[in-house]
Amino acid sequence: MNTPDLFAEPPSLPRSPDLERMAQLRQTLHEHGHRYYVLDEPNIPDAEYDRLFQELQALEALHPEMVTADSPTQRVGGRLLAEFASVRHAVPMLSIRTETDTEDTGAQAFDVRIRKELSLGETDPPVAYVAELKFDGLAMSLRYEHGVLVQAATRGDGETGEDVTQNIRTIGQIPLTLLRSANAQVDADAAPSGAAAAVTVGFDVPAVLEVRGEVYMARADFEALNERQRVRIAQGVKGAKTFVNPRNAAAGAVRQLDPAIAAERPLSFFAYGLGEVTLQAQGGPAFATHYELLMALKHWGFPVAAQTAVVQGATGLVDFHQRMGQARDALPYDIDGVVYKVNRLDWQRQLGFVSREPRWAVAHKYPAQEQLTTVLAIDVQVGRTGKLTPVAKLAPVFVGGVTVTNATLHNEDEARRKDVRVGDTVIVRRAGDVIPEIVAVVLPAPPPPVRPEVSKDRPELSKDPRAPVFTMPRTCPVCGSAAVREEGEADYRCTGGLFCSAQRKQAILHFAQRRAVEVEGLGEKLVDQLVDANVIRTLPDLYRLGLGALASLARMADKSAQNIVEALEKSKHTTLARFLFGLGIRHVGEATAKELARHFGQLDNIMDASEEQLLQVNDVGPTVAQSIRTFFDQAHNREVVEQLRACGVTWPEGPPAPVTTQPLSGKTFVITGTLPTLSRDQAKDLIEAAGGKVAGSVSKKTSFVVAGAEAGSKLDKAQELGVPVLDEAALQEMLHDGT
Repeated sequence: MNTPDLFAEPPSLPRSPDLERMAQLRQTLHEHGHRYYVLDEPNIPDAEYDRLFQELQALEALHPEMVTADSPTQRVGGRLLAEFASVRHAVPMLSIRTETDTEDTGAQAFDVRIRKELSLGETDPPVAYVAELKFDGLAMSLRYEHGVLVQAATRGDGETGEDVTQNIRTIGQIPLTLLRSANAQVDADAAPSGAAAAVTVGFDVPAVLEVRGEVYMARADFEALNERQRVRIAQGVKGAKTFVNPRNAAAGAVRQLDPAIAAERPLSFFAYGLGEVTLQAQGGPAFATHYELLMALKHWGFPVAAQTAVVQGATGLVDFHQRMGQARDALPYDIDGVVYKVNRLDWQRQLGFVSREPRWAVAHKYPAQEQLTTVLAIDVQVGRTGKLTPVAKLAPVFVGGVTVTNATLHNEDEARRKDVRVGDTVIVRRAGDVIPEIVAVVLPAPPPPVRPEVSKDRPELSKDPRAPVFTMPRTCPVCGSAAVREEGEADYRCTGGLFCSAQRKQAILHFAQRRAVEVEGLGEKLVDQLVDANVIRTLPDLYRLGLGALASLARMADKSAQNIVEALEKSKHTTLARFLFGLGIRHVGEATAKELARHFGQLDNIMDASEEQLLQVNDVGPTVAQSIRTFFDQAHNREVVEQLRACGVTWPEGPPAPVTTQPLSGKTFVITGTLPTLSRDQAKDLIEAAGGKVAGSVSKKTSFVVAGAEAGSKLDKAQELGVPVLDEAALQEMLHDGT
């Protein structure tokens, strides 16, 4: 496997303008490809790249004997393989020990173990580690000889993998020829967070270099691929199918026997280490640290994850694990943990290996986001707005850090697209705070075909052994009213309105919640009793409740009944914004309700406003305006409002607000910790009343963070980003001064 140096001209062939131009085009296209795929900084239009590429293709057609393995034209295509050849790894691709404790103690235990094995005392400085992401992809070894990619192999069993060179050549982020740039200095500002000193990278490309890394598929590319596959399925293309997750899609693309098919799959690559490399004594590189090695890889043309950082001691490891865990769902690709490596290479050699695992590295995983379970049933839930949602009832499974028993199927189209049926084994996914969902059905192996003469006598053998295909009921499962699907919408909705007990319950709970009129003590169980016993049928019935009706309910003591009556009386005195929000108008949340109340001043003005007038309100667009207008055009909704007024529900009303700039307009606040005198809700109300907005997380767009006692990670994030931090007194002063 000896490949001539790319930069040496073949002596047996005469020089000519065509050959010189071919070499020039190859180098130019490599450079532009690196800027496009790795740096994400293209400096020529796609059309110009295509023109240069086509020129090289034409010249290579004239001189086929001069087509080199590293030519950009050789990325796509290649011969169809009958099978993959085996590759014996010169340096085994060993696995890293996995820390099963997903909490911070995993990082701390690793640091304690490293310090002990290095015989470091309490007075010795903290160990420097390189902290990396653990990608959920396919491990790959890339072999370069004299700067040219000559072989790509999968991990396999660690000793022997499969030769997938033709498919790997189709990945734009993997250089076919290594860059030979001048010495480049990566200073602390350009280096990942935690790299304390500048690193000078100027190593020559060694004669032999094996780069280890991960082939993966970005989430957006995965979704686009599956969308194309769904189109192919609809067109009846034989063998077309969707993929379960990005990792499976990437693995399937790498192991395609037809490289042309692999080229259609959008794959990416990150480098994170080395296999075989020319020894220092024979002219190879002399790296002192793992981070220095990664920077060399970067300047030779390989993508290295931007999140990679040098951190100090257990504190640095814990911080990295937490930060990446919080950022995990926002990354454009999947990770299932992080990896810690001792930075000093001499210490790595001193620590060595145990059971074919490096002592100097560990993988610290996050809770799994996907697991297998069984569909026990498919129920249909009716929401507050009448939306019918199919929900898969699952055998309990621990996924994403919690035990999951339900997974939404969204709507009938989605349930049928995934073909989820009762009794199926399915992959369920939960990422962060995302509602659990079924990713795909894992079908058992199909039964052997039944001979015609057998199926004739036993027709049951020819039937689909799975449960019937899910179909959305055409009547509401709660009240029996017709369920309709409006044109252009994916969802079915119950037409029963306030006659549907499911909607009544949700409407009452929404109206009575803390952010609406707030009826303290009126919880879900009590509302269930009141509605199921037909004690209340509409919102005004709440205010007609007496002690007798409440006390007659099961497990309702006289004192509890009295508390509910008093809470109902107290809730009669509310605000226009809270009342509007409590009505449950579709698309009208808290912020929109406050803007409506501020703009119009009186409820009658809102009820009689045209869509054009509603569109003049901040935070109200065409959809919201139409929803408000539709709600108040219904006679029964106006009747509910009038009955609530007649029951004594009141709020201060005034003239429409003048068009003025409020003191905190345009400013975004985040509240964290316990304030001395204000609750978070009170502080939020004050800020919003002054025109400000309150967000739940800190970002570069946050104007101020209001911090009280025991402020947590939000305060740390604010300090990291340089966001101004206020205490309660400073907030009060700002509200008073309007500055």
